[in-house]
Amino acid sequence: MELSIFDVLGPVMIGPSSSHTAGAAKLARMASFIVGEEFDEVTFFLHGSFAKTYHGHRTDYALAAGVLGLREDDEALRNSFSIAKEKGINFYYREADLGNVHENSVKIEFLKKDGTKQTVIGSSLGGGLIKIFEVNGFSTDITFSSPTIVIYHWDKKGVIRDISEVLARYEINIATMKVSRSTKGGAAFCIIETDEAIPSMVDTELGKLDHIIRAKSLTLNEGSY
Repeated sequence: MELSIFDVLGPVMIGPSSSHTAGAAKLARMASFIVGEEFDEVTFFLHGSFAKTYHGHRTDYALAAGVLGLREDDEALRNSFSIAKEKGINFYYREADLGNVHENSVKIEFLKKDGTKQTVIGSSLGGGLIKIFEVNGFSTDITFSSPTIVIYHWDKKGVIRDISEVLARYEINIATMKVSRSTKGGAAFCIIETDEAIPSMVDTELGKLDHIIRAKSLTLNEGSY
């Protein structure tokens, strides 16, 4: 078995737990990145071990911190509740059964300023590793272990070709791509993981394409770890 030093030591973090604290903060931070909208209220539906031990492991503080954009090694994590109060954001925590998923899982429901809701469901896998497996009802498989592009678009012919052409122009190789759609011709959600860092102008180029609703990328040096 090949192990890196990070598998042994775990991530640089504010504790006490790499899965219940650091992983929870990263999971919530990536959920907030995906949603990408201003919000007034967030409800965390805690599953399994998250639901049973979140007070003791400070998972509640970590989730709040992540949603606010704080990294898991930021000492301000301990003050996430007071920071949220200053920003006028309310947090609620509920116990929930999310089905046959990892015991450290959470459904994060964002209430946006326009009154609509967006949801992200994911798991903290240990050692600071995460996996997001559902976004707004779309099935996903996002780990943010490599540069990642999140794209909302309409399910129209040629959209994936046009996206690929933009990435090819910037010499960005696609490592993995997953597309989910609500209905044929309806709203769709595309996740792309790449081998190279993603220049900021790629988002702009993608956003100009026909049938693209929103495109946003995150590279490793912008804080996906």
